Amino acid sequence: MKGRFIAFEGCEGAGKSTQMRLLSEYLTSRGIPHILTREPGGGQISEAIRKIILDGKNSEMTDECEALLYAAARVQHLADTVAPALARGETVLCDRYIFSSFAYQGYGRGLSLAFLKEINAFAIEKYMPDLTVFLDIPSSRAFERKHGADPDDRMEQAGEAFHRRVYQGYKSLLKEYPEEMTAVDCSGTKYETSARIAELLRSRGLIG
Repeated sequence: MKGRFIAFEGCEGAGKSTQMRLLSEYLTSRGIPHILTREPGGGQISEAIRKIILDGKNSEMTDECEALLYAAARVQHLADTVAPALARGETVLCDRYIFSSFAYQGYGRGLSLAFLKEINAFAIEKYMPDLTVFLDIPSSRAFERKHGADPDDRMEQAGEAFHRRVYQGYKSLLKEYPEEMTAVDCSGTKYETSARIAELLRSRGLIG
């Protein structure tokens, strides 16, 4: 039996970790086997790549190098974590996936979307999520939730204009991929947002 694959996207501070934890608690209460994982990361090699990508000291990293490192981490993450879990029939909850590459490296950094789609098509092969949930909150409000950017995180230090472009990029991707990604309003409490996510996933037949 093939498991379900659900990815979460959003700006920095949108609440992905919180919503994944709440959904995990719901799945546990229903006896649904699942794992929580993240990108970049989710395995020993992918976590090592994550440290390189996000290390604030690596300020000279080119945008192209960054994009290729994300894709490399994704290949390894799929092999180590996602594919085995799906093969076991488990539900995979993943913090970020390929739409992060399109939004951050494409709309944020200005790299060619054709290039990003090509390298990520190679990276993921057949492994597209059953649904990607976009936590819809503007980047400025998301940063308020985080009480500012992490000084040791390259992505959070990219600047407000960069993160505005990322948010608008996600909005464009929602129009381009209406079947693959759905926005959830998360302007309310974390529990209101969690209820909206659960209802969305039930309506798609992804959870019981």
